Amino acid sequence: MTYGDARKILGLVLALALASVGGVYHHQLKENKIRQLKQRIHSLECDGLNFIENRRWPEATLSFAEIEILAPGSELARRGRRNIEDGMTEEQNQFVGYWTGQAIAELEAGRFQAAESAANRVLEKFPAEKEASDILSKISAARADESRNAAIDVARKQLNERQWAAAIIAAKLVLNQTPDDPDAKSIVADATAAIEKFNADQAKAEALLQQAIVRDQGQFDQQALDWLREAAAIAPNNTQIAGLLEQMASYTRTFRVPGDFATPAEALAAARDRDRIVLTEKTWKGQIVINAAVELQGAGPGKTIVECPAADGSAITIGPEAKGARITGISFRHESFLAEGTARFSAALVRGGGATFVDCHFSNASGHGLAVIENGEVIANRCRFNDNGWNGAAAIGKGCILELRDSEALDNFEHGIESWDGAAATLVNNRCVGNSRNGIHADNGAAAATIEGNQLIANREFGLVLGSAGSGKILRNTARENLLGGFVIRRAAAALPMTENHATRNQGPGLVLEKGLVPAAYAGNTVAKNATQEILAEAHLSDQADKTEAAPTGNGH
Repeated sequence: MTYGDARKILGLVLALALASVGGVYHHQLKENKIRQLKQRIHSLECDGLNFIENRRWPEATLSFAEIEILAPGSELARRGRRNIEDGMTEEQNQFVGYWTGQAIAELEAGRFQAAESAANRVLEKFPAEKEASDILSKISAARADESRNAAIDVARKQLNERQWAAAIIAAKLVLNQTPDDPDAKSIVADATAAIEKFNADQAKAEALLQQAIVRDQGQFDQQALDWLREAAAIAPNNTQIAGLLEQMASYTRTFRVPGDFATPAEALAAARDRDRIVLTEKTWKGQIVINAAVELQGAGPGKTIVECPAADGSAITIGPEAKGARITGISFRHESFLAEGTARFSAALVRGGGATFVDCHFSNASGHGLAVIENGEVIANRCRFNDNGWNGAAAIGKGCILELRDSEALDNFEHGIESWDGAAATLVNNRCVGNSRNGIHADNGAAAATIEGNQLIANREFGLVLGSAGSGKILRNTARENLLGGFVIRRAAAALPMTENHATRNQGPGLVLEKGLVPAAYAGNTVAKNATQEILAEAHLSDQADKTEAAPTGNGH
């Protein structure tokens, strides 16, 4: 072998060795890349799972996106994306559920600003979230309802306080937003009717004043006094009428308390028929008893008050000898409300005598506001009976007469007005609202019941229950929004004509007729928009269904 051949062989061997070393190095390099790739993928997976656990969705998304780049079609990347989607959905549901729950709770509690803030927390993060948007709509509606209800409350208060023009303005603000609002429409109608009646009363009062002026001869004149008293009752702010009434009343003896006497009881003890007793603005302690045809005059309800403890008796009692007593401008009440037992006293009691009450209030009595018993006779004009433990006004027993006009019976624990057991009742142009039982309940037996032009609203039983009456009429009354229904007529009252009455929006039937009464006989009345049915005929009514619970006779009234 020559030297040259040896060199060739050696070169070949070296080339083969180098090729072998290069192949090994390349293989190791490839394995290193694969190992690094796996390590990177594993690291990205750990980071991604950690980001998912901590709800760091953008970082988690980048981690699994890089895995997809490094290993296209990787099951690991697909599973990671699914976990991200599931986690984001879970987080959204939890977030939305929590804050919508908060919003609903705040809305139900009437905290609208807090409810709105909670709903907006959702929409700031998830603008398309429908439930939160719906809650905002409910909040807006609730705010509108709250504003509407507040406006209706203001209008009703103004109506009750005889601020009729203001009540109309307040109600019309509601109608501007909701033209068919039934409460606002009824307030406008009631206030408009009150204004029309007020204007008619002023004209009548002026006519009575002129008649009295003609008869004034500087001496006592019963007819002229009666005209002036009627005029003063319907136009109390007319200074000319008040002045002439004071002048003509002075033709009789006048006792002033305090002044001539220290207390009402002392003045009454010295008084005789046709005397006048004037009480100053003060809270006087009863009980006071009237047994003569005197006039007891106060400074106005809420200004002159006569009260006594509920357990002692009535603040005022009209006795059998007081035929023609007249009481004006005084509030009668118990010092504190005591609704215990069956022998509860009334604020005012008429026992066998006769009295006219004008512009008086009867409230906070343990029993009735005003009770008429033992053949007593009462006329009450422009009076208010409210928050009494039994009825606002009641007449009990044969021979008793109760005449109420232009008065109110509000929020009494039993009926607004009741007559039963042979008492007669004339009830005209009164408002009975929010009483715990019926607005009016009349079970007069053979005695008369004239019930005309009354507003019977939102009582917790019926507007009117007519159990029995021998004569009279039921004309132009309105019963609305009462809980159990509008009018109930029993067979024993079938003789009374019932026309032009209106029953609407009651929660029960508009008209309930006892079995045996023919619906066609009541076709002259309007019954509409009542919740259950308009007319319930052939009703089976218990004999005790419309009786007053725990209503004893005697001093307990």
